[in-house]
Amino acid sequence: MDFEQARFNMVEQQIRPWRVADQDILDLAYLVPREEFVAPALRDLAFADLEIPIGEGERMWQPRIEARALQALAVRKPERVLEIGTGSGYLTALLAHRAAQVVSVELRAGLAEFGRANLARHGVDNITLEVGDGAQGWPGHAPYDVIVLTGSVPVLSERLLAQLAPGGRLFAVIGDAPVMVATLVTCIGPGNFRRAALFETILAPLAHCDQPARFRF
Repeated sequence: MDFEQARFNMVEQQIRPWRVADQDILDLAYLVPREEFVAPALRDLAFADLEIPIGEGERMWQPRIEARALQALAVRKPERVLEIGTGSGYLTALLAHRAAQVVSVELRAGLAEFGRANLARHGVDNITLEVGDGAQGWPGHAPYDVIVLTGSVPVLSERLLAQLAPGGRLFAVIGDAPVMVATLVTCIGPGNFRRAALFETILAPLAHCDQPARFRF
């Protein structure tokens, strides 16, 4: 397979048409080798417009979702990022190229090791990988300028929001299937947040996340 042609097609046919105009984000798709963050048997699918299985029931985001999230978050070099759900480590690497420091937390030890190995091959040195339950954030390193949830949540945890620094942004897919909305939350002051709906999508749920009160008969 011609990976460079596939990478070009991914950018021009998937990412750019999906309202991604930030050239730095488009350049990242060429810089970080997506095919090195999937199992060898799935490398031919690395650039496809689908969620790729990465083990333990988890999947990588589609390339266009990754790009839209990065564009919305507008991560800058002095900033510190919390990623909840390391997965393959691909999104972690993209964030690390934009930020000063990335703290990434993965619940599943086997998946954390997969992501760690992928990132080690890529040679990124501004990432702290932790194994644990990040559903309520990771307060030991808070506050953060950026928080990314790689699994969907029906409601946002107040404890997560409290870990955002003033001016900080949080990306999450919020809702219950079949209605979920990718949302950017911006902290505009202590306890004061602004939400912006970005696009509709469906994403597997984040383990152990907060649940809303459900009506029962």
